[in-house]
Amino acid sequence: MLWAALSLSLGYNATLVTLGASLLGAAAGMAGTFLYLRKNALISDAISHATLPGLGFAFLVAFGFGIDGRQLLILLSGSALSAALGLYFVNWLTRETRLTQDTAIGCVLSVFFAFGVVLLTIIQVIPAGRKAGLESFLLGSTAGMLYSDALLILILSIITALVLFVFLRPIKLVVFDQGYSETLGISVRRVDFIILMVTLAVTVLGMKIVGLILIVALLIIPAVSARFWSERTNIILVTATLFGALSGYIGSAISAVSPGLPTGPIIVLCCFGLFLFSFLFAPKRGVLAVALDHYRFQKAVHLTQGLLSMAAAQPIYEPKTQRLLRRLGYIRADGVATETGKSLAAKTLLNEKRWSYWQEILKESDQLDGQAVFNLMDIETKLTPDQIKSIDQGLALKQGERM
Repeated sequence: MLWAALSLSLGYNATLVTLGASLLGAAAGMAGTFLYLRKNALISDAISHATLPGLGFAFLVAFGFGIDGRQLLILLSGSALSAALGLYFVNWLTRETRLTQDTAIGCVLSVFFAFGVVLLTIIQVIPAGRKAGLESFLLGSTAGMLYSDALLILILSIITALVLFVFLRPIKLVVFDQGYSETLGISVRRVDFIILMVTLAVTVLGMKIVGLILIVALLIIPAVSARFWSERTNIILVTATLFGALSGYIGSAISAVSPGLPTGPIIVLCCFGLFLFSFLFAPKRGVLAVALDHYRFQKAVHLTQGLLSMAAAQPIYEPKTQRLLRRLGYIRADGVATETGKSLAAKTLLNEKRWSYWQEILKESDQLDGQAVFNLMDIETKLTPDQIKSIDQGLALKQGERM
């Protein structure tokens, strides 16, 4: 059954839901990337919780006019207006009062969500409200999704992605260098407005599938996961988009074959699975890569110190260093240096003198800051032959002056 859902052969409606969730995840990954890099991730939580009163109010207004309030377009429109109002209050409180943004977000989030819960309680008293299924928007649900609902999500997700693509360059400039972007005539306020509007759109779209409580996870977790894999914006953006789409694709497929499981939490757990994979196995920032780099560094330190002690004819007291030198064949079991060990020790001592002399040159020319400290045995791969030749000449001259 799961393979049938993943291969889009489970049924027409399941295929629409899977494609819709994938596009929603991709759009959320794109929008969340800029929220994360802009250090504005918490605002998505306020937007998501502020959608709830709009959801209930839109249903009540439609019911009052004799219209079926369960239509997705009506519910999403009310949620968008409510979220926009909540976002306006956050910005107003931050701009016009002494409240910090996180305090303003906490106030707006709690008040709007509480008001939304009250409206949902009132709706449950109405006979039509009991069958509306509005509570499914809290945690997400694809049950009963119509073709028009899925098509609406597909279209709006594509439009959201296109907006981000069109304004990609100014958004990237503002995210990483706000001052420089202003000198180019780019309005930082307008760019922030675009990012927040895209976030609002993704939040409103995601209520049907992921739910308004968990949509913030779909916005932020793919971007955080992508950050482990690269430091370049374009790669982070593409990776976050891929992670978001993959989470929506796999999560909706699992939900399709397990009707008792809510869709939103499953998609978020898929996001967490990708985050955990990135956290552990990313090539540079992952836990295993960091642990491996630390092991290599410790090994290089022990090896260098042991070889320098051998070159100076000093005893080696550190057991780890002794074991390493024996394993590499630089000393025998009785602690006596081998010919290979003596040769490498002499070369390591020479490289230490070279490195010390090179540091003195850099210090005199005020170029020492930012220079990497590398393994003494790798100095010949870090410096050019001309630089090493110049260092050796300087060392010979220095030795002649001492004599």
